[in-house]
Amino acid sequence: MRIMAFDYGTKRIGIAVTDPMQIIATGLETIHPNQIIEYLKKYLQAEQVERFIVGEPKQMDNTPSQSAIHVKGFVNLLKKTFPEIPIEMLDERFTSKMASATIAQSGMNKKNRQNKELVDTISAVILLQSYMEGKSFL
Repeated sequence: MRIMAFDYGTKRIGIAVTDPMQIIATGLETIHPNQIIEYLKKYLQAEQVERFIVGEPKQMDNTPSQSAIHVKGFVNLLKKTFPEIPIEMLDERFTSKMASATIAQSGMNKKNRQNKELVDTISAVILLQSYMEGKSFL
């Protein structure tokens, strides 16, 4: 079964998913929050997902950031809609900066480097990779 990660934002949600053997994290899509439940229902008809990983926005002092309330609402919506899928929160500090750096180093042209949807998707991939790396040490 796959693991799916979300980089939640009020304008866009970056989504990443593992392969069925949970070895590789791949960017899947960037979806508007209003479309996420329908998207997930359709995706889950075709693929089995073992758990959801949601980026937890925190300040540098480890307190919740301003967007934490929106993420909490998203998590509650996931729990209500997909109660059979466990949800884990993972610190998402620096994922957007790391995604931007990854894009900058990739040699993409300036227009693609400024694509916010791409940043969100890569942030979700970084979040999922972090989760998988942490899990491998258990």
